Amino acid sequence: MSMEPWEAAAAVLPTCLRQGLQPLADRLPLAEEYRLRRGQPLSVLLPTGEVAAEGPVLAEVHLRQVLEQASQHSAHTVLDRVQRGFVTLRGGHRIGLCGTAVRREGQIITLQYLSSLSIRIARQVTGQAPKVLPSITESGIPHSTLILAPPGAGKTTLLRDLIRGISSGETGIPLRVGVADERGELAALWQGEPQMDIGPHTDVMDGCSKAEGISILLRGMNPQVVAVDEITERQDAEALLEAAGCGVALLATAHGSSGEDLRRRPVYRMLLEAGVFRRLIVIRCQGGRRFFRTEGLPC
Repeated sequence: MSMEPWEAAAAVLPTCLRQGLQPLADRLPLAEEYRLRRGQPLSVLLPTGEVAAEGPVLAEVHLRQVLEQASQHSAHTVLDRVQRGFVTLRGGHRIGLCGTAVRREGQIITLQYLSSLSIRIARQVTGQAPKVLPSITESGIPHSTLILAPPGAGKTTLLRDLIRGISSGETGIPLRVGVADERGELAALWQGEPQMDIGPHTDVMDGCSKAEGISILLRGMNPQVVAVDEITERQDAEALLEAAGCGVALLATAHGSSGEDLRRRPVYRMLLEAGVFRRLIVIRCQGGRRFFRTEGLPC
């Protein structure tokens, strides 16, 4: 029997911590993250904020047990991948790690002591793409579009559903979509198979930087649309410029609340000045609901 996303994400918790979630059972379907911090009880991030669960004050052994379960009892292999700052679980759930970094030749190679973990619960939410696609497409072809919202407002969720809709032909023509999924959140590949519905004509590169993934997709998969989550580095922007020069439509997300936020940041200013994006979707949350506003760019 399949588990709900919040149940699947909680499966890596030690038994004593899972039991402490029981008093919150009626609210767990809305849970966004489980937070584990040494010296504090387990807490659950809900849309209204963090709520403490019952159970013990956490020690490093509890955090190690989570990684042992997540890595099938090979926690050291997980810590060796800490350069990425997270570990992806089956189903797309993601464990973020913090602690004392160990460096070698200037690079972080592992964590000597764990101080906190964040288990982010992945959910497939469909039905958003039809609300937005008509405003960003023309004759069935999407304009290059940037999705803008503060953290936790649903940028990744909307981007994933746009990928699914475009790949499935909800714009009128099924298009090939290449996804550079650096953090494994969009497709949630598990041993090569997407755990999320991203459409039948979508190709995914994960486990590498967005810039590397975009380059590989352009060289090998002939995408008509390229999608990436959270542009943060100059290399990401340069790879998007290269893709735009190849005639590929782009979908991407960014943190912020307005076009002015973007212009204050060099990475986005470079893309805006180059005219890479033609549409901007701004997400606004109010009363537990999300509202989408589409603007033309440059604006």
